[in-house]
This record gives sequence, structure tokens and C-alpha cells, in this order.
Amino acid sequence: MQAAIEQVGDVAIVVLPGASLDAGNAKEFKQEMTPVLGANAKVVFDLSELQFVDSSGLGALLSCLRQLNAAGGGLKLCGMAKSVRSLFELVRMERIFDIVETKADAISAFQGTRA
Repeated sequence: MQAAIEQVGDVAIVVLPGASLDAGNAKEFKQEMTPVLGANAKVVFDLSELQFVDSSGLGALLSCLRQLNAAGGGLKLCGMAKSVRSLFELVRMERIFDIVETKADAISAFQGTRA
């Protein structure tokens, strides 16, 4: 999957590559994220390239959120396409995830201030 990872202070920003997070790549995504989540308490998933998420993809994202929460960290999602946002709202995942518009908003939220 090869996600691009950028470090901004103590926040890791992960740009999810590809147009979909689904049954075909969710397991690979979780495996790739394990060391990232283990090394960082504050993580932002930039979903700007993502156009489709299925239940396996949602499960993978939830797994990442649970892993970070268990370690006292946090996860924010940004850059969400309308189609992906609609799915999150349909299954009420917007109540579970902290969803912001931009990477800058996510970083600001971790620092306790909103831009």
C-alpha cells in the first residue's frame, strides 16, 4: 500500500494512497500502520486520495483508532471526499472519529487550538 508519512512536530500525518480502502487492501493497511501507531501517539489520516471505503476499510480505521486510544493517543481524519463522508454519516462513524477539513486543522486540534 505504501502510505506517505510526514512528521509535523509530535504529529504523524499519514496520506492513504489509492482510491479505495476495502476488503482487498484493509489487512495490508492495518499491517503497515501497526509500527506507525506504535511509534506515534498523535496520528492524522489524510483521506484526500480516498474515494471509496467499505466495511473492511471502516473496520481497519476503527482498529487504528482503538489501538491509539488504548495507548492514550488520538486519531484525526482529514481531507475526506464527499462520498466517503456520506458513508461515515450513514453508519454514524462521524460520532466516533474526529473528522476535520484539513491537515492544518488536525494539527491545530492536537495542539489544543483550532486554526
